[in-house]
Amino acid sequence: MKNFFLIKSLSWRLIGTIDLLIVSLIITGNSSYGISISFIDFLSKIFLYYFHEKVWSFSKFKVSDFRHLIKSFSWRCFATLFTLIMTNLLIGNVYLSLKIITLEFFTKMFLYFIHEKIWYSKYFTRNVRK
Repeated sequence: MKNFFLIKSLSWRLIGTIDLLIVSLIITGNSSYGISISFIDFLSKIFLYYFHEKVWSFSKFKVSDFRHLIKSFSWRCFATLFTLIMTNLLIGNVYLSLKIITLEFFTKMFLYFIHEKIWYSKYFTRNVRK
């Protein structure tokens, strides 16, 4: 599949954006914050995630649960730091920003691991790393 990374990036961004929207709404109770945070997050992380996928395509790790776990953790750390900075700039409240990223860290770790497992399942497996 020529556009494997692009399609995978878009599918993850959709899941990630919905998750952040829900988490932001729960934490702030403000739909304007939730929508703003999710929109900016979507636009910026689509590029960041694509870059992350390309870097991992050169990895020496074989496709396994361990690789999915390490990759999930590396992306989550990078993305969480970005979300903390972005939410704090948008809402101007460090406490709420920390609450958002704390909840989001765990929900997205779980969702990302499942996403990875699906994309590397027997239905989607392709040798994209030459």
